Amino acid sequence: MNQSGVIAAAKAEPRFSDIIYEKIVGMIADGRFPINERLPSEPNLAVMFGASRPVVREALERLRRDQLIVSRKGSGSYVRQRPDSSVLKQVPVGSLADVQRFFEFRAGLEAEAAGLAARNWQANDRIRILSALAALEHCLEIGELGAEEDQYLHDAIAAATGNQFHVTVRDWFRPHFSIGMSVTRSLSLKRTPLHVRHVQDEHQAIVEAILARRETAAHDAMKNHILNARARMFQGVGG
Repeated sequence: MNQSGVIAAAKAEPRFSDIIYEKIVGMIADGRFPINERLPSEPNLAVMFGASRPVVREALERLRRDQLIVSRKGSGSYVRQRPDSSVLKQVPVGSLADVQRFFEFRAGLEAEAAGLAARNWQANDRIRILSALAALEHCLEIGELGAEEDQYLHDAIAAATGNQFHVTVRDWFRPHFSIGMSVTRSLSLKRTPLHVRHVQDEHQAIVEAILARRETAAHDAMKNHILNARARMFQGVGG
């Protein structure tokens, strides 16, 4: 598949279950489905959204995987945490489920890139990686978003793999990377300085492992960082 085909596939129309998933996320975010309260039953949700029960069931399963709801045996599904409503404002309508799936994709891709970078980095890669990390630190100190600087760090790590396909994939899916980074970094700025520092500490751990040529540690640190970023999207009230 060529580049245009890959991008077209990534922009496919959302499934009905993804639309319902996003509607329920919105109703949790605005308080219509409060924390610790039981969601309407599966049949009632199907009537509410004009959908079949299997479609509703699929949406609920995604909500469980994203830790927004929890099932209690014999009792139903309950709201576990309430995401910040700004998440829905920053993500294109109908694409929230895909943003979450892209984090899943990134977790594997970028963990492998970090491991390869630890094995293959050259002197100029070290300079770029440290420069990008310093730029992110400066953003933290002055309270700026730092989404572009975050991209630069991950780009520098991809380049350090010595494998051009890691760079190419980042170029192909640049808008997808940008959305996820912008959302998670903007949410971090709304939280405590300790929270923001924790995110930067994750970057620091990745860089230290790469530059020490500890491949497994670099792989694991990057995977942990991406999965944590995915979870942070929904860490709002009660998170």
